[in-house]
Parts: sequence; C-alpha cells; structure tokens
Amino acid sequence: MNTVAPSPTAAPADLRPARPVYKVTAARVLRAEWAKLWSLRSTWITLGLSLLFLVAFGLIAAFQFKSRIDGGRPMDRDFAEASALRLSLFGTNFSQLSLGVLGVLVAAGEYSTGMIRSTLAAVPRRLPVLWSKAAVYGVVALLLGTAGVFATFLADSRIVAGTRAAMTLSDTGVVRGLLGAGLYLALVGVIGVALGALLRSVAGGIAVLVAALTLVPGLTQLLPSSWQDHISPYLPSHAGEAMFALQHDSTVLSPTAGLVVFLGWTALALAGAAVRLLRTDA
Repeated sequence: MNTVAPSPTAAPADLRPARPVYKVTAARVLRAEWAKLWSLRSTWITLGLSLLFLVAFGLIAAFQFKSRIDGGRPMDRDFAEASALRLSLFGTNFSQLSLGVLGVLVAAGEYSTGMIRSTLAAVPRRLPVLWSKAAVYGVVALLLGTAGVFATFLADSRIVAGTRAAMTLSDTGVVRGLLGAGLYLALVGVIGVALGALLRSVAGGIAVLVAALTLVPGLTQLLPSSWQDHISPYLPSHAGEAMFALQHDSTVLSPTAGLVVFLGWTALALAGAAVRLLRTDA
C-alpha cells in the first residue's frame, strides 16, 4: 500500500504563526480618521481657502476703513462702529462656509465613494467613527481658525493704529472675542461633519448648512418684529456671533449664552447623526 509522505516544507497547522489580533481602540480610530482627513486633496485646498478668506477679508476691511478715515469719506453701516476686533473678524462669515463644507465632505464623502462600508466593518460599534471624525476635524478647524483670527487682528491693529478703531490684545474683551471666533469656526466644522453623517449626501449637507447659516437668518426679517426679538438671537449664526461680539444689547445673547445655545445646536446635529448611524445600514 502506497502512502504519500508529508512535504518537509509543510508545517503543522498548530505550529503556524497566528495572525496578531488588533483591538479597536479610541486612539486607533482617531489615528485612522486623521490619516483619512489628510489623504484628501480637498482638505488642503479647502483649509487653505478658509484661512485665505479669514485673513484676506479682514485685511481688506482694515484697509478700507483706514482709507475712509484718511480721505475723510463718510462711513457706511459696516464701518460706523468699527473696531480692530470687528474688522479682523470680517472674513468669518466667508470662512465658516468653507470649513462647514469641508466638514460635510469629511463625513458624506465616504458614503459617496462606498468607503464607509470598510470603515464600519473595521469599527463595528459605529459611534466611535462619528466621534473621531468630529473630534479630529474640530481640532483642526479650531487651530486654523484661532491662528487665523489672531494673525489678522495683529495685522489689522497695525493698519488702524492711531484711529478710533485701534485696539490691542490687552483691551477688554479682545482675547475672549478672538478665542470665541476660533471656537465658533470649529463648531461650524463639527456641525458640517454631523450633517454629512446625518444626510449622507454632500449636496444635501451643504444645502442644509448654507440655509441654516445664511438663508434662515434673512428669512426671519419677514417675521413681525416681536417674533424676531424672541427667535433671531437663538438661530445658529446669531448665537455664534454672540460668542465673539464685543458689544451686546438686549437683542443679542451674552457670550456665555451664545456659546451654550450654539453648543446645543451642535449637540442636536451630532445626536441626529448618531441615531441614523446606529439605526440604518451604510
């Protein structure tokens, strides 16, 4: 009876090295989301545009104010109560849209390409993916926004030195306003991530983001004035502006109240995204 001798190169199954078991941890999920964020060309382009809008429009506003002062020209409403802080934050409205759009792309882009299925297969619990995306992009937006507003303020302070708009970092409310603007831009980015994960559509997420930040505040002007006083301060954009406004009146929330309201909008968007992520398939 013939028998086949085992191959001398074949190792018994129980002696083969086992594959290492990788445990899904928060640090590894954060590292993966960090790598995915910076692997996209759109990240570099959009962040560059955000910083450009923030600095360029702030400098343009300061130069416009200085030229009107030197030329003795009348001031329009945008410059009537101008200060170095307000001028340096002139580009915030433009930068927020850029950062918010990138936030939508960070989350919804994976659904467009189908990569989200691989991501959720690697992280079956799902929610750590959402928290990591929001945390990574929020920190990046915070650092970029804060650096941008501080740099613009320092430049604008030199431009408007000697005018009624002159201010320094030691003036009351300046540092708080600059930090508030950086935090506001970061939270807009986090809301963008939440909308992208909630709607799973780049176009839909951007549409809702733009409507919430720009269109809805304009539509409230059509309401009776008594309604406006009770609704307008609590809209996302107006609550966010209260975080870095230097002066406040009865129609504007305080910086702390504005922060609380805007954090509430952010938490609401993240909660909606978390519920859909848990209840529906990718």
